[in-house]
Amino acid sequence: MVNQFNNDTKSVHLFSGVEIPCIGFGTSQIANNQIEDALLCACREGYRHIDTADAYGNEESIGKAIHSIGIPREELFITSKLRNRYRGYKTTIEAFERTLERMELDYLDLFLIHWPANRKKFENWDEINQETWKAMTEIYKSGKVRAIGVSNFLPKHLKSLMETEIPPMVNQIEYHPGWRPTEITDFCHGHNIIVEGWSPLGNGKVLHEPTLIDLAKKYGRTPGQICIRWCLQNGVLPLPKSVTPSRIAENIQVFDFEISREDMNRINDLEVMGWSGLNPDEVEF
Repeated sequence: MVNQFNNDTKSVHLFSGVEIPCIGFGTSQIANNQIEDALLCACREGYRHIDTADAYGNEESIGKAIHSIGIPREELFITSKLRNRYRGYKTTIEAFERTLERMELDYLDLFLIHWPANRKKFENWDEINQETWKAMTEIYKSGKVRAIGVSNFLPKHLKSLMETEIPPMVNQIEYHPGWRPTEITDFCHGHNIIVEGWSPLGNGKVLHEPTLIDLAKKYGRTPGQICIRWCLQNGVLPLPKSVTPSRIAENIQVFDFEISREDMNRINDLEVMGWSGLNPDEVEF
């Protein structure tokens, strides 16, 4: 995989050959009564990549919205994620089937393990991750999902999965100015794993950073657009979220400019800010 997407590159291919749009519409913490309007607006603005999870509690609402917006299913790229409590072989397969039922879909485009089991909570954490991945592989072979991957996995969590028949195709991690975890992104890029970035705006906290405000003025953009373009040029697929129509539109209007290498380095060198505080090795869920 290349580590930078050109201005006209609006999708990339997983190593399996599946095409994935470079910007996804995130839906974490979007209330069920806001989902339909938000997705209608997003699709009208050109989004075709929709990201959700069992843990978000909005799969059913998203499914209903998908069926109502009038876009052919094959033109959409829909992702969901395995809830942590369902790790393991049998429970993973059952949880996936429930996701399809809630969303009233015949298949997903991408299914992810939401968080790795870690050594802080489980002595046999690696075994749990392997059993879960075995189920993910079976789901993939069944044809009910076009691609499989993980979320919030560090290199230590990925190591054993990389030795399986079908290694992860995607790793979705927190990624934004002020939080650029180079170890895991370099690992993924080196192993042909697409990196997606959740919270690319740093929960909105980074939008007031003086460097980003300065660069937004320089390029005639918003700080949010600078964040999203920065992700793309670092080889990360951003998943911005919003329920505000103007922001939804702005977040996808980033393919007609390019940040210079000098300015990319200025953003890369920002000190830690806007980080969620969620360390995959330390969380207890």
